[in-house]
Amino acid sequence: MSGRRRKRQASKTAVRSGPGFGHIRSGLVRGARGGSFVSFAAARASILLVSFGFVAACSLPPRRAPFPPRPPVVPVSYARLLAAEAAPQNWFTYSGNYRSERFTRLDRITKENVAQLRPVWTYEAESPGRLSATPLVADGVMVLTEPPSTVVALDARTGHRYWRHDPAVPEGTRNIGFPRTNRGVAVLGDSVFFGTLDARVLALDARDGAVRWSVGLGDNRAGFSITAAPLAVDGKIIVGMSGGEAGARGFLDAYDAGTGERLWRFWTVPSPDEPGGDTWEGDSWKTGGGATWLTGSYDPELGLLYWGTGNPAPEWNGDGRAGDNLHTCSLVAIEVETGALRWHFQFTPHDLHGWDANQIPVLVDADWEGAPRRLVALANRNGFLYVLDRETGEFLRATAFAKQTWAERIAENGRPVRVAGMEPTEDGALVWPGNDGATNWYSPAFDPDRGTLFVRVREEASRYFKGGEECRPGQSCLGGRLESLPREPTRTYGAVRAFDLATGDRRWEYRQRVPTPFGILATATGLVFSGSDGGRVYALDADTGEVLWNRETEGGGGGGAPMSFAIDGEQFLTVAGGRFVTTYGLPGGTPGGEETGSGGAAPRPPAR
Repeated sequence: MSGRRRKRQASKTAVRSGPGFGHIRSGLVRGARGGSFVSFAAARASILLVSFGFVAACSLPPRRAPFPPRPPVVPVSYARLLAAEAAPQNWFTYSGNYRSERFTRLDRITKENVAQLRPVWTYEAESPGRLSATPLVADGVMVLTEPPSTVVALDARTGHRYWRHDPAVPEGTRNIGFPRTNRGVAVLGDSVFFGTLDARVLALDARDGAVRWSVGLGDNRAGFSITAAPLAVDGKIIVGMSGGEAGARGFLDAYDAGTGERLWRFWTVPSPDEPGGDTWEGDSWKTGGGATWLTGSYDPELGLLYWGTGNPAPEWNGDGRAGDNLHTCSLVAIEVETGALRWHFQFTPHDLHGWDANQIPVLVDADWEGAPRRLVALANRNGFLYVLDRETGEFLRATAFAKQTWAERIAENGRPVRVAGMEPTEDGALVWPGNDGATNWYSPAFDPDRGTLFVRVREEASRYFKGGEECRPGQSCLGGRLESLPREPTRTYGAVRAFDLATGDRRWEYRQRVPTPFGILATATGLVFSGSDGGRVYALDADTGEVLWNRETEGGGGGGAPMSFAIDGEQFLTVAGGRFVTTYGLPGGTPGGEETGSGGAAPRPPAR
C-alpha cells in the first residue's frame, strides 16, 4: 500500500490540493489512479528513443506551466443563478438552469462541424464506481462528485485538479435499493454544497475544499442517504433524500446556505393529522417511502419548487397500505420560503410497480389551446408524458410515450383507468413498463425554439411477484421480487425520442440495442447529445434524429448527462461516464491553445 493511500485511509476527512501526475493511454491523456491529469505538452517529455537498433527509454521531468494552487473563484450570486440563461458559458445548476431544460445557447458547435469534435482532456476519478454526476462550471472552474460522496474541483481549461474533498463515508454505510453514487453539487456565493451517502449535508470553501459547515439530514441506520445534487435558491440549499426502499419516510429539506441551519422540512408522506394522511392505512405512513432522490426545478416568479417523489413502501405489496398513498409517485409544488405545499399531482395512485416520479420536471412557457400558460412537463416512469399547469397543478394532458399495458387511458381528471390483473401476484404478472420504468432519472432536454422534448426511453417489461408486506426502517422493504424478460431487439431496447410538446406527437426516434442510463443535452444549433451503455457518446440532428457524430468514450458507458460550457468564446462538451470525465472541443479550440488527440468522427451506426 502506498504512503499516499495509507494517509488517505487514516484520515477521516481528506482535502487534497493541486494537480497530480498522469499518463498517456490509448492515444489520449488520462489521469493516473490518483485522479489527475497531464497535458499532451507535458506528456511529450517522456520520449522513446530508437538509435543504432537499441531502444532506450528516457523519462524527462515534465515541464509544467505555472499553475495556481487555488481556483480563481468568482462568487456565484443568486442574481447570477437567476440570469443563467444569459450566461451560457457557465453551467450553474444540475439541469443547467432553474427551468431544467438542459439546453444551451452556445452556438460554436453546429451540425456542420460537430463531426470534428475531439478530446481536449480527460480526468480519471480516484474513487471506484460509476460516475453519475453532471459537472458544474462557473467562470472556468469545474466542480463535480465522484462516488460515493467525494467532491473535486478542476480547471475547466485543462482538467488539472485544484482540490479534492473526501468526506470519509464510514465503512458499513447503507444504500438499500440504490447504488453507491452521487449526482453532483450546488454552488452559491463562494461555497460548494453536496450531500453524502451517510446522510450529511456539507458546505465547502470553493477555493480549497475546506469544510464550512456539516449537518446531519437523517440516520443512515434507518435507511436515510443522499445521492441527489442539491439546488441553491436565494440563500437556501434544497436537499432531497434517498431511502424509500428501506422504509424511510420521505421529506424535502431547506438549509441556510451560510450556517447550515435547517429552515424547513416538507414531509412527502403526511401524518394522520395532515392533509392526505387519510390515504394511508393504520401506521403504514411511518415507513411509507416517497423519497426525493432527484433534483427538482424552480420558478422564481411563483416562488415554487417542483419536486418529484418516490414510490410507496413496501414497493410491490400494498395490502397493508390501502389508499392512494399521498404524496408518493407525485409532483409536489412547494413554497420555497416556507416549505408549505401549494399543490400536488399524483401520477400513479397506490403504486404497486415501483414507478416513482423521480424524474426531472421541465418548466415551459407556451401557448396552450390559444392562451399563454405556465406549464410543467414530466415524462413519468409509468409510461405517460404529462403536461400540467404549474401555477395550479391542473391536469392538461397525458400521452403514452412507451409501451404500457397497465392503464386503459388517463382520465380527464388525470387519474389512470387501470387494466385488471396487472398487480403483482404470487405467480407473477407480466407488465410493461418494467420496474426500471419507461424512463428513469436520466435527464430529458427541452429545445424551446423547436418546442421539442427529448426523452431517454426504456422499452422493457418485468414480471412482478408479490411477497411479504412487512416493512421495518433500515431494512429492505420491497414486498416481492422481479423477473426481467430476456433481451430481444424487437421488444426490449433503449431509445432517444423527440416529442412535440404542444401535441404529444413523436417526431422521431433513435433506437439503441439496450436501455441506457444516460441523460440528454440539446443545443440552440439543433444538436442533441447523449450516449450509450456500450461506451459511446453521440450527437443527433434535433430535427431528424440522424447521427452526426459518434465516438467511443474513455470510461465506458452510462453516467450522468452531457453538459456544455465556453472559455474565451470557445465551446466545449463534457461527458462523465464510467470512471472518466472527458471534455471535447473543436480543432484549434483547446483552452490551452493546442490541439490534442486525433480528429474525425467514428463510423456512424444507422439512424433509426
